[in-house]
Amino acid sequence: MGDIQSATTGLLENAQNIIIAQSMYTAEHSDPCAALITSYKLAKGAKQFTIPKVGQMTANTLTDGVDIVTPEDIGMTTTDLTTGEVGLKVILTDKLLRQENEDVFKIVGRQMGDAHSRKKNRDIIALYSALNGGTTYGADNVTLTVAIAAGISARARANKWPRPIYAVHHPNAMAALAKSTMAIGATYYAGILGSVSEDIWKNFWRYTVDGVQWFETGDIDKITAVDSGYGAAFSKEAMAILTSLAPTTERERDASLRAWEIVVVSDYGVFEIDDGYGAPLRYEIGDLDTT
Repeated sequence: MGDIQSATTGLLENAQNIIIAQSMYTAEHSDPCAALITSYKLAKGAKQFTIPKVGQMTANTLTDGVDIVTPEDIGMTTTDLTTGEVGLKVILTDKLLRQENEDVFKIVGRQMGDAHSRKKNRDIIALYSALNGGTTYGADNVTLTVAIAAGISARARANKWPRPIYAVHHPNAMAALAKSTMAIGATYYAGILGSVSEDIWKNFWRYTVDGVQWFETGDIDKITAVDSGYGAAFSKEAMAILTSLAPTTERERDASLRAWEIVVVSDYGVFEIDDGYGAPLRYEIGDLDTT
């Protein structure tokens, strides 16, 4: 059972006939990750979703009058996906609801929605370090630059990653990338500057470098004891989210407790689908100098 939010819980008491301004919310990081991977819906009555993948075939040079003797294989492999429930609840007493100046249901609704979104975002980020067999682009003490971003794009094409291709990293890494464009001469990399630099400086947390769309999220954590962290570059087909139940909200009245219980539950799973269609990006995410 969760903590009961009553009329005298913590600082909630201060929100009753005392406050003037509306409640402020703890800021959340942007959470783009779920929108950048393949999405599937688990059908009603199903417990599992199976994704098939076929391999490559080879065409050979033929000789006139000679039979084709080597048949090709479809080379199908499958990945099985399942889901798990995620949820949270809040208990609001009647007294709190009567004495609170604002709509408490609206307040906790936003908080609970933010919690679900953050959980899903961080679940997907947890997959990043295992992409490409765990072989990382970058390393500790390496700063993300526009030259490195171009190299990531080239590797994606060389390794035949299906488009669209995305990259996600911490806001500080993205700011370092934006900063690096100022060090490129006007003659050298003129083509890149013409299409990238202005967009980076207008909105450095979402832009395109050489066909790869970059996004930021502060939910990427530092690796223990260092200032670098794992983002990732990946094809949309590299990972997937399987949803059985979108976030749903239920209210239940408890008369003897004189309170309402609010429960939000969803049922989903996130998975790596093709290890070869992405790679972890390890770059510095410590705070940039401001002096």
